[in-house]
Amino acid sequence: MLTVPFSPQEIAAQKLTLAEYDEIVRRLGRHPNRAELGMFGVMWSEHCCYKNSRPLLKQFPTQGPRILVGPGENAGVVDLGNHLHLAFKIESHNHPSAVEPFQGAATGVGGILRDIFTMGARPIALLNSLRFGALEDARTRRLFTGVIAGISHYGNCVGVPTVGGEVYFDSAYTGNPLVNVMALGLMETSEIVKSGAQGIGNPVLYVGSTTGRDGMGGASFASAELSDQSNADRPAVQVGDPFLEKSLIEACLEAFKTGAVIAAQDMGAAGLTCSTSEMAAKGGVGIELDLDRIPVRESGMVPYEYLLSESQERMLFVAQAGREAELIQIFHRWGLHAVVAGTVIAEPMVRILFQGQVAAEIPASALADDTPLYRRALLAEPPEYAQQAWTWSPAQLPEDSVTGITTAREGFQTWTAVLLTLLDSPTIASKQWVYRQYDHQVQNNTVMLPGGADAAIVRLRPVEDSAPHPPTGVAATVDCNPRYVYLHPYTGAKAAVAEAARNLSCVGAEPLAVTDNLNFGSPEKPVGYWQLARACQGIAEACQALKTPVTGG
Repeated sequence: MLTVPFSPQEIAAQKLTLAEYDEIVRRLGRHPNRAELGMFGVMWSEHCCYKNSRPLLKQFPTQGPRILVGPGENAGVVDLGNHLHLAFKIESHNHPSAVEPFQGAATGVGGILRDIFTMGARPIALLNSLRFGALEDARTRRLFTGVIAGISHYGNCVGVPTVGGEVYFDSAYTGNPLVNVMALGLMETSEIVKSGAQGIGNPVLYVGSTTGRDGMGGASFASAELSDQSNADRPAVQVGDPFLEKSLIEACLEAFKTGAVIAAQDMGAAGLTCSTSEMAAKGGVGIELDLDRIPVRESGMVPYEYLLSESQERMLFVAQAGREAELIQIFHRWGLHAVVAGTVIAEPMVRILFQGQVAAEIPASALADDTPLYRRALLAEPPEYAQQAWTWSPAQLPEDSVTGITTAREGFQTWTAVLLTLLDSPTIASKQWVYRQYDHQVQNNTVMLPGGADAAIVRLRPVEDSAPHPPTGVAATVDCNPRYVYLHPYTGAKAAVAEAARNLSCVGAEPLAVTDNLNFGSPEKPVGYWQLARACQGIAEACQALKTPVTGG
């Protein structure tokens, strides 16, 4: 009988259940070592493999005449006509922002930008969707100022305009802000760069910044519920460098244009583990990576730390054999690291070498696409809070007259007083005090400034070496009324899609596609799963009715 090398507490620390550990042992035919256990921990998190939400997301429409790339790649891509292709995506950085608001929000911006230029697109605009507790709370004010400063710092320094967004305040978000960032990019390469590794024997290049211990276990952290102990996870928050990312954008786009890059993947959640396993699995091949070749910023790192680090501004490429030096020279010219760190192999494994030995060896599919899947049952009837809310009727409205309104708590108020009270609410009031901190005119393509209309508009200039085209712009918006979604997830989610479409139409734009960002409580809890399931159904039906496919999220 084999002795289990890990205690239940050590397994739980990787956010794995004992049943999942047993499944890991079954797949490997042996117990994992510590590095392998960490790799499974991050890749089997909800954040990376959607083990609870995947069945719900499959109902979204994803095909359409303008859809060039749908879910499954770093970002969706749509055809705007006139040989213009737009990459776009939204994602959250909620938990990191809750414990380290400045860096959590800043690296959220950096991460979404990498998703865009990894496809071969130049980032042209940023938007955000933010939720905070009541501003009367001192901690909320600290979180809010830190998040806004982080967003403005990274976006302003990297030179991508923040052109739109929304901010909502409610005590429900006290201590647990939602920080969602969306990015748009215009394709500059003749071919869309995808992430599936190809070509046995082709070199695997590591490019960008160095690897350190920052961001350790960030994917698992993002999938866990926040608690009073979450501050102990502060090391899980990454640290970004927007000036280095600007160099990385230029170097990557230049490298892609050579035609020597076969596949590319940014190192976001789960770092080297995610990029190697996803690239290998998508290409149906394997990747062998030597950690001794990885540029590091700290000494004494062990494989577990290399593989789970979420240090920012890093990429992994599969290059054409024989053209490594050409690519390395480009990155060195931009002041970035670039090394041949591995090879594409025929055996569909992720094999990690360290100090001349195999430090980890796992089937790529076990980490990337053949991951746990839980099909949970919906509550037999809506939760009690929702049923209680649905009993409301107009008869419960307070008494009113032409002069004002009378409530039990406030007494009589004139309509003028009611209006002033509404305008005093930070959710309703002008957001100029927020967006004035963002540079929304850098690149000189912002047509509709923040606050000027219901959606942002950005001019699309002809890309390099392309034929001139008629004046073209793209409109974008982020929308959701969280109170509606909480009270009735199905109807509220439909309303969010419809609101976004209306706001685009108000600036004369045709709604083309949707990128979703679903911020819900744990789907492992019945109420959380019910809310998520009903909201996904509402999004799916609204997108089908409006013919706006979902390209990812």
